[in-house]
Amino acid sequence: MFTGLVEELGTIKQIIRGAKSVRLSVFGGKVLEGVKLGDSIAVNGTCLTVVDFSRNWFTADVMPETVDRTALAGLKPGDTVNLERTLRVGDRLGGHIVSGHIDGVGTIVAKEQYDNAIIVRIGAGPEVMRYIIAKGSIAVDGTSLTVVDFGGDWFTVSLIPHTAAMTTVGLKATGEPVNLEADIIGKYVEKLLGLKQQSPQPVEKITLGFLEQHGFTL
Repeated sequence: MFTGLVEELGTIKQIIRGAKSVRLSVFGGKVLEGVKLGDSIAVNGTCLTVVDFSRNWFTADVMPETVDRTALAGLKPGDTVNLERTLRVGDRLGGHIVSGHIDGVGTIVAKEQYDNAIIVRIGAGPEVMRYIIAKGSIAVDGTSLTVVDFGGDWFTVSLIPHTAAMTTVGLKATGEPVNLEADIIGKYVEKLLGLKQQSPQPVEKITLGFLEQHGFTL
């Protein structure tokens, strides 16, 4: 579990491509403090498991399912990525609850300077847009952001100068892909409402005849 507050920008060290999988090695600093094998680190918002590490880099395997659902396979050595360690119990939740499980890949379609902020418009598919609401939360490359506006297949977010300088969202140009994770609360609400709307099976009334039929009386 993560918060969507990027701890540092890392750099792709090496990529080894399998038939349908990828092995990433990433240069980092802060996220490697106290790291252990099996720890989770979010790379551009994708929860990955550390399988090897050194003083200034770590390696993670990306399975086919993750390759299909994220933009990680398109990375190359030298690319910049957002890095965040898992949330510790007792930490402040400065962003929002981020699972590290990507819902879809979006595309930056426009960026516009607005006073001290940058408004970023991102195109997204229905698997993400179904959960988008004004002022709701969205993780873009693992960065916790607030939705400013949205349409049928797009939404906008606003970056303050710090976020623009410290995350890939601010560094990427129009046309580049971003990993998107919708707010997990919206998914649970959708699921619960769906269950509520399902017609329940009628319950047979308990009568003397029912008890006799099922052997509860002599």
